[in-house]
Amino acid sequence: MQIIQKIRDKGAAIVIAVIALSLIGFILMDANLGSNRSGSASPTIGKINGEKINSKDFNDKVQEIEQQYGGKVSGAQIFQLRQSAWDQLVAERILTAEFEKLGLVYTPKELSATMFSEDAPQTLKQAFTDKSTGRYDIVKAQQWWQTAKKSKGEQRDAIEKQIVEPMKLQALYGKYSGLIAASAYYPSWMKEKENVESKTFSTISYASIPYSVITDSTVAVSDNDIKDYLGKNKAAYTQDGGRMISYVSFSANPSSSDTLKTLESVSALKNAFAADTNAKVFVSRNMSSKTFSDAYIPKSKFTMQQKDSVTALAKGAVYGPYLDGNEFVVAKMADIKLLPDSIKCRHILIATADRQTGQPTMPDSIAKKRIDSVEMAVKSGASFDLLEAQYSTDEAAHKDKGVMTFDVATIQNKEQFAPEFGEFLLNENGETKKTIKTNFGWHYIEILEKKNPSPAYNVAYLAKEISPSDETVNTASAKATRLSGEAKDKKLLEAYIAKNGLQKIDVPGIIKENDYQLGALQDARQLVKWAFDAKEGDVSEPFNIGDQFVVGILNKIQPEGLPDATTSRPQVETKIRNLKKAELIKTKIKTATTLEAAAAAYNQTVSTAGADSSLTFSAQIINGVGQEPKVIGAAFNKAYQSKISEPITGSNGVYVIKVNSIAVKPADAPDVAAKQVVERTKSLSQQINSGWFESLRKLADIVDERSKVN
Repeated sequence: MQIIQKIRDKGAAIVIAVIALSLIGFILMDANLGSNRSGSASPTIGKINGEKINSKDFNDKVQEIEQQYGGKVSGAQIFQLRQSAWDQLVAERILTAEFEKLGLVYTPKELSATMFSEDAPQTLKQAFTDKSTGRYDIVKAQQWWQTAKKSKGEQRDAIEKQIVEPMKLQALYGKYSGLIAASAYYPSWMKEKENVESKTFSTISYASIPYSVITDSTVAVSDNDIKDYLGKNKAAYTQDGGRMISYVSFSANPSSSDTLKTLESVSALKNAFAADTNAKVFVSRNMSSKTFSDAYIPKSKFTMQQKDSVTALAKGAVYGPYLDGNEFVVAKMADIKLLPDSIKCRHILIATADRQTGQPTMPDSIAKKRIDSVEMAVKSGASFDLLEAQYSTDEAAHKDKGVMTFDVATIQNKEQFAPEFGEFLLNENGETKKTIKTNFGWHYIEILEKKNPSPAYNVAYLAKEISPSDETVNTASAKATRLSGEAKDKKLLEAYIAKNGLQKIDVPGIIKENDYQLGALQDARQLVKWAFDAKEGDVSEPFNIGDQFVVGILNKIQPEGLPDATTSRPQVETKIRNLKKAELIKTKIKTATTLEAAAAAYNQTVSTAGADSSLTFSAQIINGVGQEPKVIGAAFNKAYQSKISEPITGSNGVYVIKVNSIAVKPADAPDVAAKQVVERTKSLSQQINSGWFESLRKLADIVDERSKVN
């Protein structure tokens, strides 16, 4: 990225072929799908369908994703990025194999059509964006590509890996998903079946005996009951192995004393800040946590709650201290100007250097004479549009005849906008036409319109972050160390917690080997790694996680497969108890021959449902009853028109029903029916597209050993 910036800002004389290398630091995606790099000497961290993934591949991918965040990644973010990198590698390997099976290809013609259009990858758009217009310069990209195609060795490999392969992957993915979507078919037999199910409705009478008629305390659920239930429902409850962890934390957040000290330190500087004539130097000298900016901002762009008070300040006045997030702040009105929110202008550029390579294109003296001639011609009445078309070298602006509109925030950003250009656009002396020089060459500029002028404020902020003192941090650390030292195992720890009034937090669920988050702890990777090296019942040393010191307890090592009864009890106990209650209820009402008799056994009443025609076979719920799919199915059993049903074990209780009638609603109008077919086909397509990759992933042989190195 720094190389590209030098090309843009300093105009260094670098030949265009070097751009191919400079792009490498710019790229966000790595999709070198075709190569098998398992021969690397770096450690293997996993396999995908037998293909090795080494740590270098993985770390390269992580670094590339970090570029999306400007390289500024810390805390839990890095673990999130690592997971994202792994998921990308898995997806690339799986998808590439599928593309090859189907013979999907990406032709050179398709490559060019993508590369030199608005659908080009962001990498190219960033590298070949016209700085003054913000537009993708397709001509420059084409010039680069003509040279880049001739490169060999590492340069060519880099281009393939960083430019071509990501586009190829994206295009093939589009083709593959298109094939999947096109495979959605709504056969006539299904249409007829679903139409019958949606139009046929039932009315029923029923007796509902809720499980609450039997108190929980009278129905015991043993460990054997749980084991038996899990064994009958293995698919639903089989799980990966892992760890079950609890922890005790000691906060190292700033104390009230720390907060007061920060407030006092900012308050002590307020008068000096008000009296100082150079706000920028004062803010820097006093190490403000907010840096000085010379930008002018309209009131609408201020985000703090105190914006009314701050924007009401006279020039040189101060306001505060006030609390803004985790900082105490004093604001000083450095200056006030009347500025528009955007400026429309037009220009003619006589370039002296290539925007991308920095190579000289014209001597400065010749460019100056030419722009002077342009200026004189315009003043003499010549057509600006004709001069722009004939002389301007700003190809991106040609389509709008040199006209451009910029918001003021963009103009004030001197790192992205030519400062000389910006200074003229923001001038306050009423000047509307001028010739200026920038790094790009000589410009003749005319300001056409300054839209929506309003007061804009340059505010300097003296801020201090509220941070914990050494005393606060040391106190929290000492408490955690004392707990870890005195409680050597889980039993001693429980006693220590009870004696000292501490709180133990149980992390819900099973922790996996590559996890980095434990409940509310966002950056707990070090504690997770400890847990997978510890023995059951061990207590950890203190870990500094975020603003806390944490001591962990390894409660259980959970092997892969079905969980034990103790672990799964919270999840399944109620379900099993209700099944046992259902058997007791069924035993009591099994001799009932009428709904009234079944209901009377538990002092319940007989109710009806379906009179509103809503009880169809495709219904998800029964109005007045809830989600009871077994009851819905039984409502269409014609045998129950002449007799009551057997007791039905439902989600909320036991039901006995009698079918009063089964009828059919009128058919939909042809246009309505046609619309429903279209919507159903679309729904099927969406269902297929939303689940196909997860299906491929489940079928793949994925071995994840990242925890060995991370």
